[in-house]
Amino acid sequence: MICDQYIIIRNAVNYIALVGNKALADLDEKAGYYGEKIVLEAQMLGLNTCWVAGTYGKGKCKAEKSASEKIVCVIAIGYGENEGSNHKSKSLEKLCALKKDDMPTWFRNGMLAATLAPTALNQQKFVIDIDGQDAVISAGKGPMTKIDLGIVRYNFEAASGHTCRKI
Repeated sequence: MICDQYIIIRNAVNYIALVGNKALADLDEKAGYYGEKIVLEAQMLGLNTCWVAGTYGKGKCKAEKSASEKIVCVIAIGYGENEGSNHKSKSLEKLCALKKDDMPTWFRNGMLAATLAPTALNQQKFVIDIDGQDAVISAGKGPMTKIDLGIVRYNFEAASGHTCRKI
């Protein structure tokens, strides 16, 4: 299986379909959040993964769903030809209003993990800040930003040990 930043996937025969009720207002975010949990677990088991949201034929996806459900996206999963490559990340200062030296350790750990989270087209359209003792996140506008919000929130929470609420 090969997957790169331009979503070129070859020889991928297995995927995980993220399916949910169309009526859920935060379905895309939940798909991103719980999908990232699956992705990181798969990676720890030695499998390679790739998020695929806008560049595949949803009609060809064989996931079972009812009329009230939709396929949000899929995650290609398998053994890759390589371990992938790092993507460019925005600086912490562009993704957070706090200066790096002013960040509590738990928050800095969460931010570093958030910068490594995969986002659609590597755009990183999110901002994380502190409100009192809480981390808060907001998403910008663009393709798949709600899925990205869930992915980034999971990475932040897993690394920081703190909940990150959306605003």
